[in-house]
Amino acid sequence: MKAELKSWYCPDIDDLSIYSPECSDNFNFLFRAIVGPMDSESRESFDIQVCTPKWFLSNMKVDEIIIGRHFLIVREYNYDRIVTKLKKLIESCHGKTWDEIAEKVGRIGFWEFEDYVE
Repeated sequence: MKAELKSWYCPDIDDLSIYSPECSDNFNFLFRAIVGPMDSESRESFDIQVCTPKWFLSNMKVDEIIIGRHFLIVREYNYDRIVTKLKKLIESCHGKTWDEIAEKVGRIGFWEFEDYVE
């Protein structure tokens, strides 16, 4: 079984394909990846913060230490490069079950069911 990036969007930006950040080297936005098993209609969301190093540094407290999980850090906004990279990363995840795959994709983006307990 293999993961498939089925769609994506940003809750705060209407159309990422035509988005142009105010400052090309200092921005941040949420990329919501909709992912499911290949050859299946099922899907779940994974959130990735896309930002530049300049944004990251300017929003980090002086004494703060951050683990960079669920971040994609880019030098500038390039829609095609961002989508291509995330698609490649996500679709390289495979496993015997969806939960096994979702845990791997969850290393890239925050899985909506991460740490879920019934």
